[in-house]
Amino acid sequence: MGIIRMIVVGFIVGVLARFFYPGAVNMGFIMTVLLGIAGSFLAGLIGMALSPAQRAQGLHPAGFLYSILGGMLVIFIVIRFHLLGA
Repeated sequence: MGIIRMIVVGFIVGVLARFFYPGAVNMGFIMTVLLGIAGSFLAGLIGMALSPAQRAQGLHPAGFLYSILGGMLVIFIVIRFHLLGA
């Protein structure tokens, strides 16, 4: 059940990150899910690096809003380094 929930939340986060990112971001369903999951874990890593209290808890995904911001950061990095056909 955890994997299905991760896919659903990853899809929702990925769609919202694509929606709020300025400009067109062309990707399919699987890439959108992976974008949402990667954004969540990237935001979790940034949160863990900035907060000493979270370092003891280990790696975990971020909250919903920070996951969207993390997804937007992933889009920026991918487009900046021309890893996506945009």
